[in-house]
Amino acid sequence: MRKAFTLIEMLISVTILSIMMVFLYKSYASLNSSNYFLKKELNIIKSQQLKKRVVFLDFSLALDKKVNIINQDSHVDVVFMQSSNSLHRKYNPYVAYIVKESKLYRLESLQEFKEYPLNQDSVFSIDSLGEVDSFRVYKSNDNLKEAYLIHAEFKQGEEILLKVKVLED
Repeated sequence: MRKAFTLIEMLISVTILSIMMVFLYKSYASLNSSNYFLKKELNIIKSQQLKKRVVFLDFSLALDKKVNIINQDSHVDVVFMQSSNSLHRKYNPYVAYIVKESKLYRLESLQEFKEYPLNQDSVFSIDSLGEVDSFRVYKSNDNLKEAYLIHAEFKQGEEILLKVKVLED
């Protein structure tokens, strides 16, 4: 009876162990790369959904059925409204969507936006929604229900196309 391993048996077991470690390391590296890719895609989807949610809530919670749409050119509209949706914890803020240098901005203020370009003494909070190729808002012709079609085409290839009906009080 033997009480110890031979040198050949030890070499074979070390070789098998090292082969297993190489495969485990490769699978671990593959898992890390797929996790990185999925995390990046998840952040992109979260960003898109957040933009859609903000635009949807602004238009669906618009107050006084007073949404002012100013057409700047064939690809850009400027929108002024009052909404009960606030990102900066303001009570019934006035909201504006403005495209400046191909970037879509959401402005939120306690003072009403009356004209574009804005006054220099205006005070508001700014949120950038990203670079856009076009931002258009169309109002429904139906007088019974106030609805809007919002189309924003971003440079990264994403697109927002929403039909939003203003909620009744």
